[in-house]
Amino acid sequence: MDRYFENIPEIRYEGKDSKNPFAFRYYDKDRIVLGKPMREHLPFAMAWWHNLCAAGTDMFGRDTADKSFGEVPGSMAHAKAKVDAGFAFMKKLGVEYFCFHDVDLVPEAEDIKETNRRLDEISDYIVEKIRETGIRCLWGTANLFSNPRYMNGAGSTNSAEVYCFAAAQIKKALDLTVKFGGRGYVFWGGREGYETLLNTDMKFEQDNIARLMKMAVEYGRSIGFTGDFYIEPKPKEPMKHQYDFDAATAIGFLRRYGLDRDFKLNIEANHATLAGHSFQHELRVSAMNGMLGSIDANQGDDLLGWDTDEFPFNVYESTLCMYEVLKAGGLTGGFNFDAKNRRPSNTPEDMVYGYILGMDTFALGLLNAAKLIEEGELDAFVRNRYASFRETDLGRRILSGGETLASLSAEAERLGKPTPPESGRAEYLEGLLNRAMFS
Repeated sequence: MDRYFENIPEIRYEGKDSKNPFAFRYYDKDRIVLGKPMREHLPFAMAWWHNLCAAGTDMFGRDTADKSFGEVPGSMAHAKAKVDAGFAFMKKLGVEYFCFHDVDLVPEAEDIKETNRRLDEISDYIVEKIRETGIRCLWGTANLFSNPRYMNGAGSTNSAEVYCFAAAQIKKALDLTVKFGGRGYVFWGGREGYETLLNTDMKFEQDNIARLMKMAVEYGRSIGFTGDFYIEPKPKEPMKHQYDFDAATAIGFLRRYGLDRDFKLNIEANHATLAGHSFQHELRVSAMNGMLGSIDANQGDDLLGWDTDEFPFNVYESTLCMYEVLKAGGLTGGFNFDAKNRRPSNTPEDMVYGYILGMDTFALGLLNAAKLIEEGELDAFVRNRYASFRETDLGRRILSGGETLASLSAEAERLGKPTPPESGRAEYLEGLLNRAMFS
C-alpha cells in the first residue's frame, strides 16, 4: 500500500530554515537533549482510529476524505489495506509506535465470535509487519462506547449482559496488546458516567467499573502483560457527568479501590482544557502522585466546547508540557497523536503534514523545556519562594511535625504580625519562558 503515499518522500530533519514542506525543522531524532536522543524523550505513536479510520464525518456531514485505501470499507481486505497503509505511513515519518482500539482493526460483526476470528486474522498480519519494520505497539484498548449496547456505559452499564460483553472485549484487546508487545493498556471511559441522578446508583456503577478493572489487571498479569494500565481522564462529551472527570478525580478513584499499584494516567491535552484545567496542571497532578504514564498529544479550540482533537501547534503548551515530563523523569508510555486532520484537509499529504506539525511542535517544546531546566532560574525561584519553611527555625519545626496549633498560635502572638510574603513575580517568570523560547 506504499502507493497511497507514493508521492511523499521519507520525512527527514532539515533544520529550522528549511522550506521543504516534507521535512522536520525541529525533530532531529538523534540529537542529544539532556543526555538522551530526542527519539527517546519523544516516543511518538500513530492513533489507528484517527489516522486510518476517521474520514471527516461529523454530526452535520458525511466523509470528506477517502480512507478506503483501494478496498471496500467494512471488508477484511480493507482491514488489511489499512495495516499496509498505516505501516507505510509510519515508516515515511519515522514514527515507531501505534495505538489501537479493537474495532479500529476490523469491522465488528454481529457475533462476537466472528469479530474475534477477524481480530485473530488481522493481528497475525500486523505481527508480520511488526517483525518486518520494528514498529511497535505503544498501547491498546477496547472500544466500549460506539456500539449501541454501551449507551449507558460499559463498566457503568445497568445491564449484566452488556457488562459481560465489555469484559469479553477487554479480554481480547489485552490478548492483542500482549501479542503486539504493547507497553500499556488504556481505559478511556467515554460513556462511564450518567445523565441524571434520578435513574442512577452512582456508588453501584463506580463499584462495578472498579470490579471490571480489577478483572482486567488479574487477566493481563496472568497472560504476561507487564506494562502499565492507564485511565484517560475526560470531563464531558458524551456523558454529562463522567466518573473520570480529571486527573485528581481519577487518582482518587484508583486509590479508593486499590488500583493505584497497577494504573497510571494517560493525559490528553484537549481533555485537560475541557475540564477547566491547563494541560500542564493535569501533568503536574499526575506526576506529583507518581501516576504520570502516557500522553495523548493534541489540542482543542478555545472557541469550541467539545473535543476537537487538533494536531498540536501551540509551542507554549508543548514547552510547558515537556517541562513537566522532564521534571518527572519521562514517561512509561509515550506521545500518541490522538489528533485528526480538519475536515477540509482531506488528502494523504494532509495526513503527513499533521504529523510533521505535531512532531515538530513537541520537539521544539522539548528543546525549550531543556533550556529552562539547564538555565535553572525557574527552579531556583520556586525553591527560594518557600525558603521560609526550609531555611528558618520556625519553618523547619513546622515541616518536622513538631508543632501544634497551640504552639503556632503562641508563635503568632510573639511575632505580632507576619512579614509579608515576597512577590510571586509571575510576569518576570513568564519573561523567562519567552526568553527560553525565542532567544
